[in-house]
Amino acid sequence: MVVTLPDAPWRHRAGLEQLADVLGAGEARFVGGAVRDTLLGLDVADIDIATRHPPETVLALLKAAGIRAVPTGLAHGTITAIVAGYPVEVTTLRRDVTTDGRHAQVAFTDDWREDAGRRDFTMNALYADPATGEVVDYFGGLDDLAAGRVRFIGSPLQRIAEDHLRILRFFRFHARFGDAIDADGLAACVARANDLMALSRERIAAELLKLLVARSAVSVVRLMIDHAILKAVLPEIDAAGVDRFARLAEREERAGIAADPIRRLAALLPPTQAEAVGARLKLSNAQRKRLVAATAGPGDEGPFALAYRTGVEGAVDRLLLADHDPAVVAAWSPPRFPMTGGALVERGLGRGPEVAAALRTVETQWIAEGFPDAQRVEAIADVVAAEVRECSRNASAASASSGRA
Repeated sequence: MVVTLPDAPWRHRAGLEQLADVLGAGEARFVGGAVRDTLLGLDVADIDIATRHPPETVLALLKAAGIRAVPTGLAHGTITAIVAGYPVEVTTLRRDVTTDGRHAQVAFTDDWREDAGRRDFTMNALYADPATGEVVDYFGGLDDLAAGRVRFIGSPLQRIAEDHLRILRFFRFHARFGDAIDADGLAACVARANDLMALSRERIAAELLKLLVARSAVSVVRLMIDHAILKAVLPEIDAAGVDRFARLAEREERAGIAADPIRRLAALLPPTQAEAVGARLKLSNAQRKRLVAATAGPGDEGPFALAYRTGVEGAVDRLLLADHDPAVVAAWSPPRFPMTGGALVERGLGRGPEVAAALRTVETQWIAEGFPDAQRVEAIADVVAAEVRECSRNASAASASSGRA
């Protein structure tokens, strides 16, 4: 039975039909995520095209058509065509020559089935003709997609040996698309879990963060912990962490707060391990800072004070992780503190530490009173400045008395 790709907005993007025409009928097909997600009725962000043309021919064809071409991965046959301002990756059909679990040396081919055979899962090896929309399926990907089954192409152990990251990708795709777990795939991932140690921590982090916000992330992460998939690279994550993760996911859903991968990672980790794990995974400085801050608890000044001091995003993280309701601050815009050090100097305070300390005192009272208007802040400042001046006079008098003695 012929299966045709459903119509979808991305298929009508400006310039896409021209690009397909330039590459030639029968010489190029849509492939991978765009085909898979369209069949599932999901939005498509990235468009990938596979072609029988060698990379040099692709470059020449695009140049002749006036389409900007960026050789983003020429050694692996990938050229990014910039069409109407958006990128489309065009990759020559390939076969693996050698692999070591991290990198692959490839050779180019004109055989569509050979190209499909080197991909990871059957649902990712679906092609579609740009003109007719006819879907080409070499390994039963359509049936697996309909069944919600993430299945390796060929031998799962061989696919994992070619690229160890496929262990994490298996679970991430299952969390996003899967229903019943593929037993052969699971067994292979369990047998080769220690292979993850050979991967860069950046690659592990990228896959893990995507997994944590997938549809069935909680049950899949629990499955991974039960089968010791992450033990070699993230031993800090245990059953207790998954329980915290599950409670967080429930609170996010109740509050209508979108899932966030850093917040969810914070839930998985013991608070004392956040800094170490963030460094090991080589997260960005901003991600590491947020990861650690999320474990700091809700504070004792209330949710609005927390949002003012840490920002709304940080407050939502900490409130959710502490099982508090973040709804009251989730859409709140913290006000600007209506007082300056200069205004305190005008009240007779000396520049420097004295003004800085007084300003902090005024701000703390302003927060405690619920962020009153500028007129009230002026009154608070008058009182604080008077107290500071009185303390300074008393200190000066005591010093003079001590000197006379």
